[in-house]
Amino acid sequence: MNHAEKRLVIFDCDGVLVDSEPIALAVLADFLGQAGVAIDEEGVARRFLGRSLASVRETVRDEFGLEIDEAFLSRMRDVLYTRFRAELRPIDGIPAVVAGFAAAGIDWCVASSSQKERVELCLRATGLIDHFAPHIFSATMVARGKPAPDLFLHAAQAMGYSPEQCLVIEDSPSGIEAARAAGMRVIAFTGGSHTRFADYRAALDQLSPDVRFDDMADLLQFVVPATKDNPDA
Repeated sequence: MNHAEKRLVIFDCDGVLVDSEPIALAVLADFLGQAGVAIDEEGVARRFLGRSLASVRETVRDEFGLEIDEAFLSRMRDVLYTRFRAELRPIDGIPAVVAGFAAAGIDWCVASSSQKERVELCLRATGLIDHFAPHIFSATMVARGKPAPDLFLHAAQAMGYSPEQCLVIEDSPSGIEAARAAGMRVIAFTGGSHTRFADYRAALDQLSPDVRFDDMADLLQFVVPATKDNPDA
């Protein structure tokens, strides 16, 4: 397979590789509540799921008049990381998927709205780090986080691929928007625990991803045939 025929699979992390969103949403809702912002986990999910920290801070300031300072972030991060180390679980089937990619000559990486240290912590806590390091990209590496296309474009360029050669695996509306804006194919993974929210499902349907699936074991069929049998699919 020559390079023009190859594909790069770009994974989001939270909600795609690790089942972190319920923990993260609960911690954020709790800390916002302590700061006087009355919002439940579904409201947090609707506004912030898949968005960069900078985007979260901007929305909280504009919508609720709350300035999230570094002390707030530090306290919240300590609680979140403690819970991740104790509770976080991987999405089932990831090792088998990347083994299939390796056998088919497909490259892959991670591009997450989270800070790189958080992504690495999540992957270590779930035993996935060796499957993805060192190809881990964070929104802190670019000027604009999702839903802007910057992160996906940066990851593709760093890995040596054009946008047309990339397939993004996302779970959030902002991530799907970012992939579309980057000119990449995108499929929505809905197997995480957070996908129970009705507003979340409706938002995904509005964006019409190329495929929607909820079992990671199915991912190979969407990627390997397109790469081996029909490179232009």
